[in-house]
Amino acid sequence: MIKKTAVALLALLVSLSGCAKDYSLAPPAESDQMTITVKVPKELVAETLEVMYRSAICKRITHGASGQRIEMEGYHGIDLQLQQQGQSDLYQARLSMDGGGACQWYLSNVIFGVAYKNPKRFGENVTYGAGGGVVVMFDENRPLRSSGLPIKVEGDLTVKKDYFPWLSEAFLGGHRKQISLTGEGGIYLMYQALQARQVYFEPVLHSDFLVTSVQPKVKKKGNHTAFTYPDGIVVTDGRSKPNILKLQAIRLAAESKK
Repeated sequence: MIKKTAVALLALLVSLSGCAKDYSLAPPAESDQMTITVKVPKELVAETLEVMYRSAICKRITHGASGQRIEMEGYHGIDLQLQQQGQSDLYQARLSMDGGGACQWYLSNVIFGVAYKNPKRFGENVTYGAGGGVVVMFDENRPLRSSGLPIKVEGDLTVKKDYFPWLSEAFLGGHRKQISLTGEGGIYLMYQALQARQVYFEPVLHSDFLVTSVQPKVKKKGNHTAFTYPDGIVVTDGRSKPNILKLQAIRLAAESKK
């Protein structure tokens, strides 16, 4: 992905069908706007917003297995930092649906999310792992970072999901300890919202319900990662990530006693 900053968009001059093409973005003033809003819990930070524009005019040329020429839509990516709205916990970015320019760019998809602000609060050598990400498609093209099928929605998109802190320790391939956000789905939740002009993401972090895991030091049949859930129960059932239904059951049971 070719990445640009919001302040300075680097123009790429390339030869296309014998003519020089200016690949820069030039959104028209009257372009429809897409608003991305993330409500960020105090322990987390908003990650960089990755924006993908595509063009049917400025083609990307690849070659098939037999060497045949394949023309595909070109793409142009920029990175943006979501901006805090006053003193609130809302962070926002506004994007032009029409990217303009000689290539007539159009907004294709965005990738954003949240991460732990200070992983070391879980231990000196702890780093941030994964989770808490969202991919939103505004057309039929697959994003560069995606897996599975998107959830299709009509109109604007509102995503409010529960997340739990997951502290994992692994040994195979080198020792590492990571704090991740585990919840419904995988690392990224993926949506397709063809008519959207507003995208709102609210991750609900349940900080008091930490799940930990320890990977086996030796890879052999019968060795499984051991998960210790917030109720103290240890489970080695062959899973590679925590059981979100079990975490939700533990949380709901604890909250019902308050």
